[in-house]
Amino acid sequence: MTASTRIRHLLAGATATGLLAGGAALGTAGAASAAPASAPAPAATSAVTTHHHDHCTWQQGHWQKQWVKGHWAKQWVKGHYTDHKVWHPGHYDRNGHWQPGHWTHHVQWHKGHWATVYVPGHWDTHWVKGHWICPR
Repeated sequence: MTASTRIRHLLAGATATGLLAGGAALGTAGAASAAPASAPAPAATSAVTTHHHDHCTWQQGHWQKQWVKGHWAKQWVKGHYTDHKVWHPGHYDRNGHWQPGHWTHHVQWHKGHWATVYVPGHWDTHWVKGHWICPR
C-alpha cells in the first residue's frame, strides 16, 4: 500500500513538472507567433543577440613586471675553498742552525648550506595567464 502511494506521488510530481515546462514552452511559442513580424519584442531580441563574447576581447598570456617588497627568504650558499695562511716563526733546529720563518697554506673546503637572508624590494616578472576582458 505504501509503495503504490509513493509511486502515485512520484508520478504526480513528474506530470506537474512536465505540464509546467510544456506550458511555458507553448506560452513562449504562442507569444512569438502572435506578435507582429515587423515589431519584435525588445526582451526577445536582447536575449537572442546578447552574447558573452560580443563585447569581450581575448588578452593573450604574457610576462608582466611586478614590484616585490622586501622579505626574508632561504637561499642556497654554495660551497667554497678558504685559504688559511699560517706564519711559522723561525727557530733553531737540533743542530743549532737557524731555520727562517715561513708561510704555509691550509686550503679547506666549506660545503654549501641553506641560509635565511633578507632580500630587499625588487622588480620581478611573473606570468599572467590569458583571459577575457569585458568592458562594462
